[in-house]
Amino acid sequence: MSEKKRQSALDDTDRTILRLLQQDATLSNPKLAEHVSLSVTPCWRRLKRLEEEGYISGYHASLDRRKLGLDVLVFVQLSFLVVTDGSIKKFEEKIALRPEVLSCHKVTGTADYLLQVVAVNLDAYSDFVENVLRVMPGISMIHSSLAMREIKSSSLLPIPD
Repeated sequence: MSEKKRQSALDDTDRTILRLLQQDATLSNPKLAEHVSLSVTPCWRRLKRLEEEGYISGYHASLDRRKLGLDVLVFVQLSFLVVTDGSIKKFEEKIALRPEVLSCHKVTGTADYLLQVVAVNLDAYSDFVENVLRVMPGISMIHSSLAMREIKSSSLLPIPD
């Protein structure tokens, strides 16, 4: 479909469904319907509409990185000496494929990009910097900030009323 579907306005029930699913994506449709005081079929229709309109882009399990041995969390600021469409595109394509990069954002300010990276230890992070970042053409500055303590980590979005 070449035309983007028009998104409908969210009502209180839609917002409640989104909040509940963010907290527990394993909720069955009958349980979800019960929470929002709907019967199963209308709840399922709303859920499908929210998915089709892109409010729900997927369902994920939240994993504990430390239990997986990923003890190092680093925020990396990167700057490019010369920014060309080709170098940026290659950089973004390569970074998007790296599993240790949790997020990558083009940002304003002193850096061009901000990455969130996990590693099993400092040696593994050092290898990532030396063998991935430093070999990419155009990068002029790599500034790493190690997370010393995690105060809050969440992927839950605030859903406006």
